[in-house]
Formats: sequence, structure tokens, C-alpha cells
Amino acid sequence: MGVLFPTVAAALELYLDPVATARLRTLWNALEAEGVPTLRDLTHRKHRPHLSITSADVLDGPAVEAALRGLAIAPPIKLTFDHIGQFLGRVLWLGPVPTVELLAHHAAVHGRLTAAGIETGSFYQPGAWVPHCTLSMRVPLVKMTDAIRLCLDMLPLEATITGAAVADHARDLYHPLPAA
Repeated sequence: MGVLFPTVAAALELYLDPVATARLRTLWNALEAEGVPTLRDLTHRKHRPHLSITSADVLDGPAVEAALRGLAIAPPIKLTFDHIGQFLGRVLWLGPVPTVELLAHHAAVHGRLTAAGIETGSFYQPGAWVPHCTLSMRVPLVKMTDAIRLCLDMLPLEATITGAAVADHARDLYHPLPAA
């Protein structure tokens, strides 16, 4: 049996522009209508479409903010989501093209967090991170084909990063971060 993708308690999330966010919410709705549970209803509708660039069991929002001071936390990086992926456990996601700019930003964030002594999860480390926007944490096997069809129908998706926060949905904690 393979290693399941871990359930993340806390994450540094990068948010997308309003048009991309609306399209992803529409996809969540379409998946839900097909019987595929999405992040739309997970943790009382508090999730926003996002890319997590780091995770940990616990992340202290003010400490993360201090570690990243002076770095543009949510630079307006343009993304093109053009593929669908699945992690073990039937976690379904859309993937952006991993541009040099996106990967460099990810590495810079991790460098700052490491220098500040903030520990993060191994799946999100530079060289191991798979950039993705999670759609469903557990697609029923009988619904996988329908879910993939719905995703393909909306690709490609152009987006721009517009904001960031440290979010801990399990503990209902949310710490918005300045974009610059």
C-alpha cells in the first residue's frame, strides 16, 4: 500500500483572482451535483480555491508573516492550469504549469521559513512540491470518470495570484498576509 497524501491541518495558501476563483467555485458546484464531495462544503464552506505552498500540523500566522516580511508573499504570478492530477487516496486536483517564476517564489518562501526555524511538511518542500489546487479530498471511485470529464471541460484556466493567508481550517484560524 502506498503512502497517502497527508491531511493538512495548516497551510500557507495563495489565492487566485476573482474570475478564476468563480470558475473554480462553479467547478466545485458541478462536481457536487455529480456526487463528488469537494472543498466547497468541507469545514463549513470556509475553503477558497488556492495553491498551498507549505503546510504543517500547526503554522503560527504572525510568525510566518514576520519570517516573510520584505518578500512579496502573493506576487501577481500568472498561472495556467492545464492538467488534472490525483494523489493517493483519490485526492483530485488541477495543476498549473510549474513556471520558473512560481517555483522560484516557492523556494524563496521556504528559504525564509527555514531561516526563521518554522518547520513545514515534507510534501511541500522545494524539489518535492507538486503545485496544485485541490478539488476533492476523496472522489468516489464510481464518480472518478465523471469528475475528470468535468475538469477537462473547464481547462485551461488562466489565473493570477492575488492574495495569501495562513489558514488552519481544522482549528478555525485564519491569518491574512500582506501581498507585498
